[in-house]
Amino acid sequence: MRVAAIFGLILAWGATAFAAEGSRGTLLLASTTSAENSGLLAHLLPRFEAASGIRVKVVAVGTGQALKLGERGDADLLLLHDPPNEAAFLARGFGLERREVMANDFVLVGPRADPAGIRGGRDAVAALAAIAARKAPFLSRGDESGTHALERALWRRAGIDPTRAGGWYRETGSGMGATLNTAAGLAAYTLADRASWVTFRNRRDLEILVEGDPALLNVYSLVLVSPIRHPHVRIAEARAFADWLGGPEGQAAIAAFAIDGRPLFRPIARPPGGS
Repeated sequence: MRVAAIFGLILAWGATAFAAEGSRGTLLLASTTSAENSGLLAHLLPRFEAASGIRVKVVAVGTGQALKLGERGDADLLLLHDPPNEAAFLARGFGLERREVMANDFVLVGPRADPAGIRGGRDAVAALAAIAARKAPFLSRGDESGTHALERALWRRAGIDPTRAGGWYRETGSGMGATLNTAAGLAAYTLADRASWVTFRNRRDLEILVEGDPALLNVYSLVLVSPIRHPHVRIAEARAFADWLGGPEGQAAIAAFAIDGRPLFRPIARPPGGS
C-alpha cells in the first residue's frame, strides 16, 4: 500500500513538474497585424524557438486591442507601433519596459487620378488638408490600431476633424488589408503601413502618392507586461524573446526579411547602454 502511495506521489510530482516546464516554455505574444500578415513573424519565430526552446503563440490584433490584452494580463508580451499609447500603458503600471526593435514607415495611398492633387508630396499633413478641401473619399481603419492613432494625430495637426466633415470620410472598423481592399474598390485615399502595402496585391489603380515625411516614421516596440500587476505573466520567456529580437541574431533576422527582394523592416535596437 505504501509503495502504491509513494508511486502515486511520484506520478503527481512528475505531472506537476511537466506542467511547470511546459508553462515556462510557452510565450503568448499579442502582435500588431502588420508584423503577422507581412510574414515577418513566420520568419522570426522558428529561429527564436530553435535558439531558446520557447514556443511562441501569437494573437494578431490592432495595437489598441493588444494593449487591452496586456491590461488584462491576457498576453505576456506586446509587439506594437503606437509610441504615445505605449508610454501611457507603461505610465499606468501595466508594462514593465519598452524596447524599440525595428521600424519602417507609413505611406498615403490613393487613386491614380489623384483628385486631391497630392502626388509626389512629402508633407502628410498638407496632403490630408488637400484631401479634406477637395472632399475626396478617404478611408480610415477606425479600429484603434497604431495606424489609426497616427492618422488621427495627423488630422489634429491639420486642424481638421474629419468625422464631422461629411460623407467623404469613412471608418471601416477593419484591419489594414480589408481597408486597402475597400479603398481600391472605392478609389479612395487611405494611410497604410509600408509592410501591408508591399504585401497587398489587389491594388487596382491605387498608388503611393505621399511618402518620406518624417512624421510617417513607423517604430515597432516590444512591451513587457508587468508581473507586478499580473503575477502569472511569463516574464522570463518575454524577456528572453525581447533579448533575442533586440540582439545580434534577431536584428539580423529582421534585416534579412524581404518580399520580392525588398526589405520591409529596418532593425533599430540599441545595444545595452547605447544611445
